[in-house]
Amino acid sequence: VEVMASLEELPLLPVFDGVKLAALATVLYVIVRSLHLKSSPAPPHVTYQDTPLNRFLFKSCQILTQEYIPPLLWGKSGHIQTVLYGKMGRVATPKPCGVRTFLPMEDGATMTFDIFEALGDHSTQDDITMVICPGIGNHSEKQYIRTFVDHSQRKGYRCAVLNHLGALPDIELTSPRMFTYGCTWEFAAMVSHIKREFPQTLMAVVGFSLGGNIVCKFLGERHSNQERVLCCVSVCQGYSVLRAQETFLQWDQGRRLYNFLLASKMKKIILAHRDTLFGTKSSRLDDADLNRLRAATSLMQIDDTIMRKFHDYHSLKEYYETESCVQYMHNISVPLLLVNAVDDPLVHPSLLAIPRTLADKKANVLFVLTQHGGHLGFFEGAVLLPKPLTWIDKLIVSYTDTLCQWGRQPAHTPQDGHRLRSAQ
Repeated sequence: VEVMASLEELPLLPVFDGVKLAALATVLYVIVRSLHLKSSPAPPHVTYQDTPLNRFLFKSCQILTQEYIPPLLWGKSGHIQTVLYGKMGRVATPKPCGVRTFLPMEDGATMTFDIFEALGDHSTQDDITMVICPGIGNHSEKQYIRTFVDHSQRKGYRCAVLNHLGALPDIELTSPRMFTYGCTWEFAAMVSHIKREFPQTLMAVVGFSLGGNIVCKFLGERHSNQERVLCCVSVCQGYSVLRAQETFLQWDQGRRLYNFLLASKMKKIILAHRDTLFGTKSSRLDDADLNRLRAATSLMQIDDTIMRKFHDYHSLKEYYETESCVQYMHNISVPLLLVNAVDDPLVHPSLLAIPRTLADKKANVLFVLTQHGGHLGFFEGAVLLPKPLTWIDKLIVSYTDTLCQWGRQPAHTPQDGHRLRSAQ
């Protein structure tokens, strides 16, 4: 009887093994698909016009034509790149030493920025200052900013980094106002200070995420803002705040979850300054706004309850449209490098039509689109561990170096592109 029973069980064993094998195959398939392991490294796709300057860029700035190689096991996932950037920032982050400047604003606010002097000679011996605007709620002490500053310093660049109003945890607000998506007042004050303190310097303007929106809006607001500007680089911004916020309410690519996490970050920053922002005589916010803030679960709710009121916008639509750089970018005439990643989970693919169209129409614009990189990630590496220096750090410095070299070439006509010497 025992032997017969054993024989009856034998046919079930292959079936059971087949189920396990199928389950394992399914798991492996999901991993391969979600991590995009079959995706091959590729050079970025660049939208541009055929001009002498752009031909010089492609010849001399070789990173534009080389493959971007993210870490093999996880670097092709935009989500992992974004999460690692958000949680880790960068690996082996340096600690550059800078000098902090405090400037009073006309409305009683006090803005701050940090200046980091160059640690070596520039390749062309030019005096160039990287004028940097960080991402939402960020400042000079963030790891990705420190890594980029250190790399720039070692390549001979002075760096000036804006600390968004209210972002530094140990500095109190001196007026009932903090940073917004497109308020350029603080950035303009920093640029004016740099021009006064370093009358021989040219500026390479760099913006990350929200900072990209601010720097492009600043340059496009009036032509005088582009004086002594060598170039502008914008990384991982969404260009239209109105359209970006509409996509942030969608669940595809987990965008609604990212919205919630960013909203939580903003609530934390605002609540850290609630004594200054709420209930004072000069404040535009009251206790009812504070209660609505605590209940908010999206950036749009916070923007409607709090952010638009700092500048007396009558509606959320007016706030988003006025604070977006898309209304101003066509006024920029200096070399403009716009960088995004296809797998950025925060920037909807439909928004990328804006920089692509601009690059098609304007000879001074390059739109660089990588297949991978996530939101401000752009980690490089072999299999598992990322390198301390990222692809985007190298690209910005290499692009700026190339424009300095272009300025050393024999005289060009205005149609050939921006001339370094003409800015002086």
